[in-house]
Amino acid sequence: MSPADHTSGLYLDAATGYLGRWSRYNEGPGDLLNTLITYLEDVADMLEAPALATRDKPGLIGGVLVWGSRIDPAQEDRWQPFTG
Repeated sequence: MSPADHTSGLYLDAATGYLGRWSRYNEGPGDLLNTLITYLEDVADMLEAPALATRDKPGLIGGVLVWGSRIDPAQEDRWQPFTG
């Protein structure tokens, strides 16, 4: 999933407060459901201690935060690990 990806993404269910995953291809939900607060806390933890990040690795391309799993193959050589 990338910012330009139009085939899947996350959404917030305002009725329950949980995040969900959608897909054009009816793929399974994958991860356990998180609240927006839990999701943001996980992201903050990964940015505070990048070496301990297990789901994804934060990095920079031209000073912009880019998660390792979302790197455009054309920009892989520009990606630098974020060290905090």
